[in-house]
Amino acid sequence: MTNVGLIILAAGSASRMGKPKQLLSYRGSSLISHAVEVGFNSVCKPVVVVLGAYAEQIKPTINKFPVQIVENAHWKTGMSSSIRAGITAIKENNPKLDAVMIALADQPLISTTVFNQLVESYQERKNIIIASTYNDVIGVPALFSSVLLPELINLEGDRGAKALIKKYQDEVLSIAIPEAAIDIDTPEDYQKLLIGW
Repeated sequence: MTNVGLIILAAGSASRMGKPKQLLSYRGSSLISHAVEVGFNSVCKPVVVVLGAYAEQIKPTINKFPVQIVENAHWKTGMSSSIRAGITAIKENNPKLDAVMIALADQPLISTTVFNQLVESYQERKNIIIASTYNDVIGVPALFSSVLLPELINLEGDRGAKALIKKYQDEVLSIAIPEAAIDIDTPEDYQKLLIGW
């Protein structure tokens, strides 16, 4: 069995939403609780959640899950700092991971099945990156072989993991995950989600 950890990024300020989108109501809980539950029910272990802007408000909503919560004090510098915080934490306690999955808290249609599908593809094909493709975009959720962890830790700015996906594009296995196209950034996005997109 392949050991794949999962990092859920939820550190942003949700400036376009105007309030903490992580706490928006969804399926009887919140977007962040939903994302954590989906991740926890997948084959990925352990699960690390990276918080930032609204950490004190969000923490109580996910404390019931046996996941590691990491606070990124540098969340304002962009997504790369959250990836760095997550990778550092997950490596510290799990030095023998084969790969790490990076996911976002604001892609509510991503299911446990999607995470498991990406892990299964990695087990079968062994590409160093297994990424989601949607609307002509290659992005997250994406799985990265442990050989790339040093490079993930050294990412800069707000480009996130896409910079690495682009760098190694010839070695990426991309899988059609149309659900990944739905991310909740604005009040309009949220309304669409509530009415079934």
